[in-house]
Amino acid sequence: MSRAEVARGIVDGNRYLVLATADADGRPWSSPVYFAHEGYREFFWVSSPEVTHSRNIAVRRAVGISVFDSSVEIGTGQGVYMAGVAEEVVDDIAAERALEVFSRRSVAHGGRVWTLDDVRGDSGIRLYRAVAEDHSMLAKDGSPDHRVPVDPLRP
Repeated sequence: MSRAEVARGIVDGNRYLVLATADADGRPWSSPVYFAHEGYREFFWVSSPEVTHSRNIAVRRAVGISVFDSSVEIGTGQGVYMAGVAEEVVDDIAAERALEVFSRRSVAHGGRVWTLDDVRGDSGIRLYRAVAEDHSMLAKDGSPDHRVPVDPLRP
């Protein structure tokens, strides 16, 4: 199996990503968030604008993302690591497209369809998007931290 196939399997097989953010002073924070993706490069989630990771994104858009299966045996785990840029999705046309992607995955996992009304006004929830600029995985060559680039869109 190619690295790209492994990366796609990890992203498709897990419901949560770990979102790493930092505040204006660089103080780090990480949060697991339920996500949907489009093409393994765009990641969407919904969250309160008042939580730490959302406040951090408002002042510092750079994020780190990791997706992994925490249930596997010690020494067998693999993850996909990404650096990217995140933002609240404020444009209604972009939000409608993102909500289609998010809702499709939500429904597949027993959740519900999300609408603009769910992420606008006084709902207390907003829609967010991160675009991954690069992907990597551990090489699994015996080195303690040997990451290699991977493009999940390639065969």
